[in-house]
Amino acid sequence: MVGAPFGNYAKKMMLLGSGELGKEVVIEAQRLGVETIAVDRYENAPAMQVAHRSYSIDMLDGSELRRVIEQEKPDLIVPEIEAIATETLIELEKEGFRVVPTANAANLTMDREGIRRLASETLGLPTAKYAFANTLEELQAAVEEIGTPCVIKPVMSSSGKGQTVCRSIDDVENSWNAAMEGGRGKKTRVIVEEFIHFDSEITLLTVRSVSGTTFCAPIGHIQKDGDYIESWQPHPMSEKQIAEAQEVAKKITDALGGYGLFGVELFLAPDRVYFSEVSPRPHDTGMVTLVTQDLSEFALHVRAILGYPIPQIQLLSPGASRTVKAWQESKEYQIKGIEESFAVPNTQVRVFGKPETKMGRRMAVALNSAETVEEARKRAEEAVSKITVEYN
Repeated sequence: MVGAPFGNYAKKMMLLGSGELGKEVVIEAQRLGVETIAVDRYENAPAMQVAHRSYSIDMLDGSELRRVIEQEKPDLIVPEIEAIATETLIELEKEGFRVVPTANAANLTMDREGIRRLASETLGLPTAKYAFANTLEELQAAVEEIGTPCVIKPVMSSSGKGQTVCRSIDDVENSWNAAMEGGRGKKTRVIVEEFIHFDSEITLLTVRSVSGTTFCAPIGHIQKDGDYIESWQPHPMSEKQIAEAQEVAKKITDALGGYGLFGVELFLAPDRVYFSEVSPRPHDTGMVTLVTQDLSEFALHVRAILGYPIPQIQLLSPGASRTVKAWQESKEYQIKGIEESFAVPNTQVRVFGKPETKMGRRMAVALNSAETVEEARKRAEEAVSKITVEYN
């Protein structure tokens, strides 16, 4: 067993969700001597490849989740995805287990309804108009109420799965079918959101630690069908916008509580900053921090949840990330072109090591730092253009 010189700090961490973000969390935890256990719904997930031990279970099955947690007795339970039996985490927290940042935060952010109602109805944060629907008929009525175009999403999904822009009442059934196919868990509930005409959308990485609340420089990103394609840091914002964004981020993360890094998604519109979503964990767009900051989002998350101080966060260089995606399903594939991508100055590549490809699945990311964001974005795009997913 790996020891850790923390005194009262955690020595054993169980990660619930073991994708590419979880892999980086495990690596950072191990750098500080923490014993790591990776859990996911499928074998050989990225974080499992570097963790000390791993389990493959249905994490929506509360009894299975309880079984592995009681068996391992981790000092820290770290949810890294939404699709978890969060009611079981609430029970376990009451029994003395520590959930990051809290079991309530994991429960509220598991689906979009809980967090949207908290943000809009309890905290009064500016959000798009919204409505919920459980059936196709309810969805049609909600779209008529909100108006078109509007955005329709499953209340529980990740990486933009099941998200569509509904441009007319004739699109409602297609949007419903996409949401049913892309949603996670057993829920058939969807959220309908007003389409906000924004100038840009950002992720504001917000860290709650013993040092208080600190913010990373804003990260701009481009998404397609709700899934991120490209991100860059810093994103240009006025002082007024930064102040508004930090105020919104602090209010929502204070309400969620606990220590850790939160990915707060915001829309920058001409009139104000709107709250969109929050993840109580590292964010996919934040992979750019691997080349821009003195401490990546993963290092910040681990330091915060272990109770270590984070007196400041330094932006060392502008940078950008761009994803490499697969476009068919296969267990026999290779990532090629990495050598050619390294001919682009300041390029780094992270291959996630997922056991199989799926349509639109992120398989790797190219990272670049440069003197300007514009140059970093250009280089990252060039690097990715040289990388391909090939099938045997």
